[in-house]
Amino acid sequence: MFDAAPLWATVILPVALVFAAAVTAGFDAVLSASAARGRSGSMREMGTRAAAPLREVLRLLVQQPRRTVAADSALGRTGVVLVPVAAVLAGAVLPLGFRSVSDPAVGIVWFNAMEALAWAAVWLTGWGPNSALSLMGGYRFLAQGLAYELPHMFAITTAALGAESLRVGDVVAAQDGLWFAVWMPVAFIVYLLSAMAMSFWGPFDHPLGRDAAGGAAAELAGVDRLVFLGGRWLLMVVTAGVSVPLFLGGGHGPLLPAWAWTLVKTALVLAALVAGRRLLPTLRMERYTEFAWLVLVPATLLQALVVAVVVLNR
Repeated sequence: MFDAAPLWATVILPVALVFAAAVTAGFDAVLSASAARGRSGSMREMGTRAAAPLREVLRLLVQQPRRTVAADSALGRTGVVLVPVAAVLAGAVLPLGFRSVSDPAVGIVWFNAMEALAWAAVWLTGWGPNSALSLMGGYRFLAQGLAYELPHMFAITTAALGAESLRVGDVVAAQDGLWFAVWMPVAFIVYLLSAMAMSFWGPFDHPLGRDAAGGAAAELAGVDRLVFLGGRWLLMVVTAGVSVPLFLGGGHGPLLPAWAWTLVKTALVLAALVAGRRLLPTLRMERYTEFAWLVLVPATLLQALVVAVVVLNR
């Protein structure tokens, strides 16, 4: 069980998540610029490229919102706001070292429940503008969720099974000496795939697909678009961060303090997710759905069975 974090950590958490999301977006901007214009030879040019997300934030802050005919603005904006809210609430169980804002007995269930809230948020965002393209994006996220959610649930349940607890602190404590990623590789890989799907990133960017003019975000502009896309980055940061206590030993590690190990591991997972967008093409959803049901679900069930046998024979 983790030590209780001070009360001010509740205020610091969303700020820290936004900072991590901004750094990740800057890293992605550098990679995108390098791919388009070649590598930069100067630190000044690197800084200019990394600041591209900040310039986009400033542009969206002064951009006028877009109106569509017969739109349900309240419903759409509820969805927009719920995306970052779901990410921050999911991050409440995210530990820094051996401390977290909250370490409830059902922390893993809480994290999974906030993922379900993100489902509703993206769908509402697509439904609200009364636009075919945005509605298509919302439904794409639901279809995508049906493909990734079940293997994802089995993956995080396997980590809980290995620790014999749904408390995140207990899962980290169970990895003192051996990370779960070492003897639960299938669950870890499936979790990373579902982390990209949950944040509709990389090969799972169908909900915001260019072929649908941006999908769920097609009619968003100004602050609405900033909040929605910012929430998407927050979702990626939180899902990457939760992989550390579930599979990478949390704050366990030699020499460095526990909080430093948490940051290093999270940064490496985020870098892998950002790079994954460039290494993997967008997947046709019907093919991934077939792959998920025929391969990932049986594989994660088999992984859970192996872990259950080990736990029973301890």
